[in-house]
Parts: sequence; C-alpha cells; structure tokens
Amino acid sequence: MLELDGCVFGNGGFRLAADWALDAGARCAVLGPSGAGKSTLLAGIAGFADQVSGTVRADGQALPPVPQHRPVAMLFQDHNLFPHLTVAQNVGLGLRPSLKLTAAERARVADALGQVGLAGLEARKPAELSGGQQSRAAIARLLVMARPVMLLDEPFSALGPAQRTDMLRLVVEVAAKVSASVIMVTHNPEEARALAGLVSFVDGGVASVPAPVEDFFARPPQALRDYIG
Repeated sequence: MLELDGCVFGNGGFRLAADWALDAGARCAVLGPSGAGKSTLLAGIAGFADQVSGTVRADGQALPPVPQHRPVAMLFQDHNLFPHLTVAQNVGLGLRPSLKLTAAERARVADALGQVGLAGLEARKPAELSGGQQSRAAIARLLVMARPVMLLDEPFSALGPAQRTDMLRLVVEVAAKVSASVIMVTHNPEEARALAGLVSFVDGGVASVPAPVEDFFARPPQALRDYIG
C-alpha cells in the first residue's frame, strides 16, 4: 500500500496537498487543468519535489528522502532515453546505472524487450526507433526495475490514439506482472477510463482522494466539468 499521510509537496512557491492511500496493485489516473500540480504529485511521491510536511509510506514504512532509495519507477513524458546508448543499454540502466550487467541481468533485459515487442532491436539507438517503439523501450525498463509503484507523467501524449491504447494496455500488463500500483497523469478522460480503476482530480492545490472511475465520471465535480468543457 502507498500512503500519502498529510503530505504537502513543494515546487518553488507552489504547494500541493494530498492525504490518501492506494492499495497494492491499484491503478489511479490523475486528471486536472494544466498547472494544477499533477506532475508535482508524482515528483513528491518519487522524492524529486520538496516534502513540506507529512509522510510518504509504502507497506507501512516511511520512504527515505533520497529518490534512488524509494521503491518507485517513473516514466517521464520524454521517456528519459539516452540518445548515445542502445535500446538494451537504456533498459539495462533500470538494473545498474554502471551498465556492468551480469549474464543473468542481460538475459532479463533481453526478455523484457521481447515481452514489449522489441526483440531484435537491442542494438538500435533511440533515434532509430518510432515514437511507439521508444515508449515500449521505456516500459521495458519499468519491467526490469520491478518496483512496486509505477509513476507515469503523460508518457504517451505525443502518440496517436491507436498507439496510446496499445501503450496503456501494455502498461497494465507490465504492472500486473510485477504486482505494481500505477499512478498516471493524463489530460485525457478517455485514457483515465482505459487505464484506471480510480481517479484523483487535482485542483486548487489539492489532489482529491481517488474515487472509482465510473462513480467519478457519473458524478463529476464542477471543476472537472469546467475542465473538459
């Protein structure tokens, strides 16, 4: 379980409050207007934003302040693929930043690339991949990291509708394989419906307690009605 116990996260002069819990294996979409603080929420959970108050816990244990020591894997909008590294190396970073992988770890990388449909492309550089293939490489890195919490910050916004659907399905599959909870920022209510069982709406400096997706859209808050027009 991931707990945000009275948390306030800071980003410059901005403050975002969140006080809720997410069960292990749950999937939560985060919606809200631009600038509302959706990315700050993810950054706070990952340890990249200032924690002004409160405690972030995983399975009852308070998480350390150092991001690298948190049981969290994060996928950014630009996928954070290094252009000078091969696809296999970019995935291998999820296991060892030094890239000094054992034979077993190299096998894990190859297996992950096969599971996301990139077998045979291990030696390519990111620039040689399509947008969808770059997304798959980033998801493969999440798979080898096998962290219990996956955070996704609008990673598929540059893809077309069909590719976004494929990527969301792949995220769900990968999360299930490693029993991870997923929190994904999106501007698209349909993506929220496709990915998540829960929705948190960020507005007015507060990330609302996640609500079941169907209940949320059946009785949307006025702020959401204003947001989606």
